[in-house]
Amino acid sequence: MASEAVRAIEAVLMVAERPVEPHLLAQLLEVAPDRVDGLCAELAAAYESEDRGFRLVKVAGGYRFQSHPDLAPYIERFVLEGQSSRLSAAALETLAIVAYKQPISRAQVSAIRGVDVDGVMRTLQQRGYIDEVARDAGPGQAVLFGTTELFLEKLGLYSLDDLPALGDFVPDARIVEALEAGLRPDPAPGPEGGEPAPEAPGPPGEPSAPPPDPGVGPGAGT
Repeated sequence: MASEAVRAIEAVLMVAERPVEPHLLAQLLEVAPDRVDGLCAELAAAYESEDRGFRLVKVAGGYRFQSHPDLAPYIERFVLEGQSSRLSAAALETLAIVAYKQPISRAQVSAIRGVDVDGVMRTLQQRGYIDEVARDAGPGQAVLFGTTELFLEKLGLYSLDDLPALGDFVPDARIVEALEAGLRPDPAPGPEGGEPAPEAPGPPGEPSAPPPDPGVGPGAGT
């Protein structure tokens, strides 16, 4: 049978609305935090071996139950039935900027995206993905935004340190060079596909420039 500590962890996580930090579980169980980590790891392995429909995960600084990724289609039907809650491309771009540049102001996000982001930022804040975290020390003391624990939960991250490096999304030098070459305009081909055609003469009736007078200029006779 499961120990009382294991059953207590399951009971607390079952009613928790947010991930429960290990030190809080340790205080509730009156055990060391390392013991909590060990018990949670055993529980997670047991659920995985039994192929349950949920998992015990360490996310957003704590532990919580989550549905198994394999069952995502069923969860989407349940959660999204009759409503559209997917983030737009603009919202995802804005959220990524906040995640990697935080703390950051609305004006700074707008400067990076090149468009006004007030509406998108309000949507992200209403959804609980970003929130006000500080004030800029400069003139105007602009509000600075950062991501929330809910953001970490949705991405399955324990902390912001687990965000993938931006370098993983930057193409290497060969790809950049190929893109640049594709953007360069090709010179206009000549009549037979050879050298570019010579410049066309001026309109009819316009006389060509006269040749220099040999009697004018340095060295000319008197």
